[in-house]
Formats: sequence, C-alpha cells, structure tokens
Amino acid sequence: MAAGLRLGPLLRYVDGVTGDSATVWVEADRPCGAEVRCEDGAGGRTRTFQIAGHHYALIPVTGLTPGKATPYEVLLDGRRVWPLPGSPFPPSTIRTPAHGPDADLRVVFGSCRWAAKPATGRDPVGPDALDTLATALTTSPRTTAATGPSAAELPDVLLLLGDQVYADETSAPTRRRLAARRDPRDPPGAEVGEYEEYTWLYDESWRDPEVRWLLSTVPSCMIFDDHDIIDDWNTSAAWLERTRRTPWWRERVLSGLMSYWVYQHLGNLSPAELAADPLYAEVCAVPDGTERLRRFASEADADPAGVRWSYRRDFGRTRLLMIDTRAARVLREDARAMLDPAEADWVRAQALADPGTYDHLLVGTSLPWLLPPLVHDAEAWSTALCRGERGGPDGRWARFAEALRQRADLEHWAAFPSSFEALTALLAEAASGPQAPATVCVLSGDVHHAYVAEPRWAAAATETAPGRWARATQAPPLSPVARVVQLTCSPLHNAVPASIRLGFRFGWSGAGRLLGRGLTRHGRVGRPVVGWRRTGGPWFGNQLMTLAFRGRQAHLRLDQARRGGRLVTVDERSLGME
Repeated sequence: MAAGLRLGPLLRYVDGVTGDSATVWVEADRPCGAEVRCEDGAGGRTRTFQIAGHHYALIPVTGLTPGKATPYEVLLDGRRVWPLPGSPFPPSTIRTPAHGPDADLRVVFGSCRWAAKPATGRDPVGPDALDTLATALTTSPRTTAATGPSAAELPDVLLLLGDQVYADETSAPTRRRLAARRDPRDPPGAEVGEYEEYTWLYDESWRDPEVRWLLSTVPSCMIFDDHDIIDDWNTSAAWLERTRRTPWWRERVLSGLMSYWVYQHLGNLSPAELAADPLYAEVCAVPDGTERLRRFASEADADPAGVRWSYRRDFGRTRLLMIDTRAARVLREDARAMLDPAEADWVRAQALADPGTYDHLLVGTSLPWLLPPLVHDAEAWSTALCRGERGGPDGRWARFAEALRQRADLEHWAAFPSSFEALTALLAEAASGPQAPATVCVLSGDVHHAYVAEPRWAAAATETAPGRWARATQAPPLSPVARVVQLTCSPLHNAVPASIRLGFRFGWSGAGRLLGRGLTRHGRVGRPVVGWRRTGGPWFGNQLMTLAFRGRQAHLRLDQARRGGRLVTVDERSLGME
C-alpha cells in the first residue's frame, strides 16, 4: 500500500541570511522516503523516523534562489501527496528573502490558539485569527492561482508564542476519543495523558484546511507555554512537588516534551543545527526512536538545565531570540529565576553578539516582560511573601501567597524579581551605544489581550560583569537610543471572559496602580528598576500583530478576526524613535 500524508506539510525553517535553504516537516502514515520538489529544480529528500508508531520527516531543501517564491510539492516514495487533489488553495511556495540592507521583512505573531471549532454554527469563542489570516490571503484580489499571495501581503515568518495546543482543555471530539480509550473518571480525566493523545491535538490544530495551507507556505517559529504541557506549568517549587506526586504526571510531562520536540522544536532548528544534533541523529538512525526520545525527555524533566529549548534566528538585519520561559526556570524560593544560569548567559551572549550587524532585535518570550502595573506588583508581592518576608517561609502569609499565586497565575517575569531586573538591564544595554539597533521589541502573549507598553529608563541601570547576565543596580543609568517596546498579542483563538477584560482594564488604571503600591509596601518590595506606560490598548478579541521592517524603519499593525473571514485593523503605528 502506498504511503500517505497524515499531517503537514509545514514550512518551518527558511534561511534568512543566504536564502538558499529551508526545511519542510511532514507526518506520513508509514515508513517511507519523503521528498520536496520545487518547480525550479531545488529540493531535498530524507527518510522518515518513527516515534510511538508515527512516522515523521524534516526534509532539508537546498538550491533555492534568494528573493524568489518557488512553488513546491511533496512526494512520499516518489508519489505526489501535496498539493492535495482538487485543492482550492493557491500553490504552497517557499519564498526566500532578498538580500540588501533595505529588504522588507514582515513578521506576524500571536499565541494561545485553542484549535477546536464547531462543525456547524457559531463559534463560541469567535473566529480563529490564523484561519482568518489564511482566508484573507487566499481571497485577496492580488492572489493568483499560479503563484499565490503577493509578496507585499504574505508574511515572511509566523511566530507562535505558546499554547499551540491545550493539553488540559480538550475539545468535545477529543474528549469522546479519550472516553473510548480509557475511563474518563480516572486521572487525568478529560485531559491528554500520553503521546498518542498529544498527536490528536496536533491533528486537530494543523488539519484545519485554511491553517494547513497557511503553515505550508509561511515559515514558522514556535515556543511552548504552559498549556502545551499543563496550566501554570512550573509556577513554583510547591506546585511542582504537588504535581509530581500525582500518578499521571510523569507520563504527561514526558509525552508533552516528546511531542513538543517532534512537532515544534525540530522545525525551529537550521539544517546545520540539525546536522550537529546528536539526539536527532540517533533517532533517525534506528528503526524506532521512541525509547531514545523518551530517555531524553526524562533527562530534560529531571535536569532542565541540561536542555536548551531557546534559539536564535536571523532574518537579514533582524535578529530573533526565542526564549524558553517555562522549562528553564529555577524554582527554589531563595534563588527563583526565570532562566537557569547557563540559559541566561546564552541569552545575553546572543542578544549582544556582533553589534552593528542587525537593525532590529526581537525577543520572543511567551510571558510579557511589562505587565499591567497592578499585576506586576501583585506578583512581586506574592513572591516576597512566599520567600518569607512576612512571618517566614513557613508562616501564614507564605501559605496564603503560595495558594494565591497558583490560583491567580502570578508567575510571569515579575514573579522572578532578579530575572525581571536582569532582563530589563540586558534590554537597556542592547538598546544603547553607537551600534545599537533601531528597535528592541519584546514579543509576548499568554494574557488574552493585546497592548503596547514602553519603558521609562530613568531608574534602569546595569553592570556588565563578563560572562554573567547583567543585573540591574542603582548605578547611573544607561541611555538607550533604540526604541524599546513590549508588544503583547493574545489570543489567536480562545475565550476572553468579561472578568478578564475587567481585571486587566483595572490593572492598567490609576486605582490599580495605587492598589499595587499598597501590596508592595506590605510585602516590603522596592519599586521596579524601570517604569513603564501603556501606549496602546488594551484590545480584546482573537487577534494577531504584524511587524513590518524596511531598513531601520519599523511599523506595527494589530488585526482582529471578524466573522465572515475578515481581518479588521484596529491599530497601526510607527515604531521609530520618538
């Protein structure tokens, strides 16, 4: 029987500097040879590897021409399986960047996509922003049947900043499949529990016809957040200790990390990084890589510092640092950090490497750096109480604060004060000096609304000890010359209850600021090392942001999905220096 295409293709990596190579991810229904063949003769082939009875390939594509959009097809064992027969969509293309200091770059980003949609009728959480983006591209008057969307409209890269799947909030069809597989009264109940069940979530998310086409023709970079594993993943040491005592957790976290490695992480890597990855080589070299990958996941869970999920990508003169803010945490109350020391040093080195070679620095972190002030202060306050600032680490206030931070999701950068200060100092340093970029943009999601916030640097400062991530101090401040902004955009497709809208609006208000200051005084917490103000939003709805770069100019647009397949622009602004 001939091999068939189960899932994909996903165009993942496209070389943003040379423009001559790419990778395409596919899942087949049996072992086979997988090939990408482009119209102009470029292409590549490989064999599938096997994990838990599933067959995957990450196909390296070489020989591409810079600055050109090339239609491609996928073949399994020599038989064409993509495009699908009778497809109503434009051809899938690999579009490589043009060279030159003024080359355009369009970056679309967002997070939090609950993929399930009703088969018929009104979607209870509103139209899917990714689905709507695909519809807008395919129905544009500038789209042609031969070459697809125009270069002026098609994004150069799609950044998915977490919660690509929801392991703990499954759809009705998935719950029915789970009930047919095991007793739903047994934990983890209606949540996924093992690798096979994780594959259903990716099927549900990536088989949507419009999204499937979009992912086949727009390169994507991904990083996990909590729901890819479980809500509030790694909130605190107490959370982790309690969760590890449950009988289902070990299988859940190992399956979550294994599936993330296969479905998301591999595609983040360049062909050179893949060639140097010993785990990838081992998995591809054996008939069944399940046990080897499971051993890796077990080691990653036991020693998170031994694995780096963060990565760097360069797109011409724009640099992207995608930071893991979940697995890399240090949770000891007396040493809480968003990143372990080695990870922090790596981030610092990548942010500051080769100054003058990039015009824009993008820092992707699923969790916002700058939050509504009340939320920031509440997180700093709860962290101080858990540390024992009022009554000791075993006192009543510490117990209260631990329960509160788990219930209220108080676990962003502000809940790791030393890391917040260090990130602030690093961003200030990256934005300073004669070779500073034009913009430094922190891209985030998670909080189910969108906003723009900008720092006030009067209180920010840094010391730059060699080999260490900069720590903020009260020394004379730096004077950033780049425009530094927090850009938060969420969700792509999820509910935004009225309570969330009211809570975040209050968090940005003057009354919220006063309440936050009262909390910090009670917790004996100093003021943040940097001030900030909201300069856009809050906006609520299913939405995505687009950054357009040309030379040292940057332009931001926020689009919201509307019924009928429409994207409506609700904000546009230049991000040049004021």
